[in-house]
Amino acid sequence: MDPVRPTANESSTTSTTAKKNGRGERRRRWEMSPADVRYFLPKAGTSLEHPELGREIPSENEALVESFRTSQPFYTLVAWKAVPEMEDGAPKIVKEALKRS
Repeated sequence: MDPVRPTANESSTTSTTAKKNGRGERRRRWEMSPADVRYFLPKAGTSLEHPELGREIPSENEALVESFRTSQPFYTLVAWKAVPEMEDGAPKIVKEALKRS
């Protein structure tokens, strides 16, 4: 798991908190809430090497139960968009989680 990206269970309040990445550079945490994450079972006949999304599951807990019950993995999906941001007077392109409607 990438330590920079928060999971669905982590708080979104750390969105602009910078952390050192071991090389002295600052890395950004992106704001993402559990409501931004979608959960899917795989489409029948697909593999981990070539995943296809099947039935959507409403919540992480339900996805865990269904995954356990059916002995198959589940996938999480977050849609992102690129947005401009100014940092120390310099323009940057950063990612922003799209809110589910």
